[in-house]
Amino acid sequence: MKLFDVYPLFDINIVKGKGCHVWDENGTEYLDLYGGHAVISIGHSHPHYVEMISKQVATLGFYSNSVINKLQQQVAERLGKICGYDDYSLFLINSGAEANENALKLSSFYNGRTRIVSFGKSFHGRTSLAVETTDNPKIIAPINNNRHVTYLPLNDISAMQAELEKGDVCAVIIEGIQGVGGIQFPTDEFMQSLRKVCTKHNTILILDEIQSGYGRSGKFFAHQYNGIKADIITVAKGIGNGFPMAGVIISPIFNPVYGQLGTTFGGNHLACSAALAVLDVLEDEKLVENAANIGDYLLTELKKFPQIKEVRGRGLMIGLEFEQPVKEIRSRLLKEQHVFTGVSGTNVIRLLPPLCLSMEEANIFLERFKQVL
Repeated sequence: MKLFDVYPLFDINIVKGKGCHVWDENGTEYLDLYGGHAVISIGHSHPHYVEMISKQVATLGFYSNSVINKLQQQVAERLGKICGYDDYSLFLINSGAEANENALKLSSFYNGRTRIVSFGKSFHGRTSLAVETTDNPKIIAPINNNRHVTYLPLNDISAMQAELEKGDVCAVIIEGIQGVGGIQFPTDEFMQSLRKVCTKHNTILILDEIQSGYGRSGKFFAHQYNGIKADIITVAKGIGNGFPMAGVIISPIFNPVYGQLGTTFGGNHLACSAALAVLDVLEDEKLVENAANIGDYLLTELKKFPQIKEVRGRGLMIGLEFEQPVKEIRSRLLKEQHVFTGVSGTNVIRLLPPLCLSMEEANIFLERFKQVL
């Protein structure tokens, strides 16, 4: 049997990582400014993280449902305090797509509706909502046999209000910052209006913070810049620093019912240990504050580069848009300067480094980037 080949890979074999750096099999060191699609939040191979998971591996044959439940409770209590949603509930699963699927399911259970509203250039997982690049506000795309999504232009308040006034929308799902869509932002005015209209029509507001959450934006959640609260928040990626884990953060307006949601591996003891280690390091090393400070510095310095058409971002979630395709720039950054970056579409470079990126490492990147440009 061979692999179903859907992922293009660099011809570089990474064998080791530490902090914001990785090494290939030849001993070549690279600066990692992408962290596996924002997965690496506290840095590669953080010693506390490794220790926490290793302890659970050592007791693999002795765990019980009561032990796992205790770990899950610890994750919920710690996460609630650090993220500002202490009165909400947490359901643990394995991936971002699974988190959004459960969020949409809960929304439909709550108000009995099936139509979803999302926004152009959004991305909410490969099993539910895919990227929609058009700005046509009337696109209807089937997700499954009983659920449809209407895509609207981001930040078009009139279009959003008109659609929700129909009264048949189950949920609105929106990213705190669009990642795959090229680091695009909902405005404060749009988000605050969206919150009011959703409340008026009993429509659930889902904030997809899978890429933009967990401190990446310089606040724990990107939508906290907009001064609103969500009914449901989905998290994944950075929650486990590379260990498969995700969560749905659920408002008190929802009442849990036995059998309502289910998961096979969600919230297992290894995943919970990874999540607790991430929360420990985020707090102890003040990584959310570091993301804000280093991100502000990078944004300021990158805006001085005349070759870049536009610099967008908050914290350590940054998009660099060029007039021309960025394939050659990224390739030279990697092959000549040994810096990993990401991409959105053809003209945008994405930076999603670990939140422990230092000022020294930020300056190393700026110098290497300057050499390529």
